[in-house]
Amino acid sequence: MINLQNVEFIKSAAASSGFIEDGLPQIVFSGRSNVGKSSVINMLLNRKNLARVSSTPGKTIHVNYFLIDKTAYFVDLPGYGFAKVAKSERDRWSRLMERFFSAAERVTLGVLIVDARHKPTADDCIMAEWFKSSGRPFVVAANKTDKVKNSEKEGNLALIRETLGVGGETQIIPLSAESGANKGALLNMIENTLGN
Repeated sequence: MINLQNVEFIKSAAASSGFIEDGLPQIVFSGRSNVGKSSVINMLLNRKNLARVSSTPGKTIHVNYFLIDKTAYFVDLPGYGFAKVAKSERDRWSRLMERFFSAAERVTLGVLIVDARHKPTADDCIMAEWFKSSGRPFVVAANKTDKVKNSEKEGNLALIRETLGVGGETQIIPLSAESGANKGALLNMIENTLGN
């Protein structure tokens, strides 16, 4: 079993020349800039601020690599969908993502984080298509379920599945980075992937 306590930040890649290609598995996290992506990574690693949490969405503008137990990487992709960023910066993000996903073998497991309270955005759908086109397994983590009424959860998850166009082979995990709800389900999926 992978020791999630043994973690170190390795580097930030601002361009494709900085992508790590050393053969170790890569668990790739993606999501809107205000969806709590950094909080999810920190929750999984039992850290408060290893992945930077910012009150200003769109702060993760590089591909950040965290080495877990010297056996795999958590890869934190730049957040997307932020309104207050110049078009040139959004274009840079697009080019960076195209280059990242151009080599499908980079993705051992994709984790697409969406907001459980809302219908996925057009950007979420584009991100889901990138994961699907890689042909690699990916999971959808519906974060902020602690803010959704129990009576609405099932309908929200069905809407997420339908909007993203993902079939039954793609698991959707209701998650709360704040309370830690369902952390174990996502960790199990990551560990099972790394064990294969």
